[in-house]
Amino acid sequence: MNKDKRQQIFSRWQAANPEPKTELEYSSTFELLIAVLLSAQATDVSVNKATRKLYPVANTPETLLALGVDGVKEYIKTIGLFNSKAENVIKTCRILVEQYDGEVPADRAALEALPGVGRKTANVVLNTAFRKPVMAVDTHIFRVANRTGIAPGKNVREVEDRLMRLIPKEFSLDAHHWLILHGRYTCLARKPRCGSCLIEDLCEYKQKTT
Repeated sequence: MNKDKRQQIFSRWQAANPEPKTELEYSSTFELLIAVLLSAQATDVSVNKATRKLYPVANTPETLLALGVDGVKEYIKTIGLFNSKAENVIKTCRILVEQYDGEVPADRAALEALPGVGRKTANVVLNTAFRKPVMAVDTHIFRVANRTGIAPGKNVREVEDRLMRLIPKEFSLDAHHWLILHGRYTCLARKPRCGSCLIEDLCEYKQKTT
């Protein structure tokens, strides 16, 4: 895909949705971090259902620590992998309290050192909370980048690096959200909705549905 096509694609997404947002519900950087940690292999909808009950009770490292692993489990047991996630939440909270005065660090290495936080989670927090131009590649973005031809790659890191290099700079802050929303609602895995796609004429997918 050439540079002009990419420019047009992101221009259209920007025009249609000037201020894209994550669908995870949060009111602080810490709440976002925990929500993203919980969202691994789970839907944003399921995470929001759990955090709507959890956050009014505990929404800081200190208050979550006070709940303990079993206490956290009670609130997140409807989410996949809740046992290991509850343990990671408590371990992460302990580190934040002991090393960062309860604040979420705005540093990739520090974020990735937290239990349950990988590169993708760190990138979401850095982009969404701290507004850094980084790219968190999940299954939706990996699919869209490859299928459309925007930034094809064999693995997640390759796609991330290509997106960072190829996306026009003026769109870099919000590109993550436009890509994920496109994959979630239009460029579906089994049957993409090409007929109602905003970028159908620019996309290089050869097996378009009508």
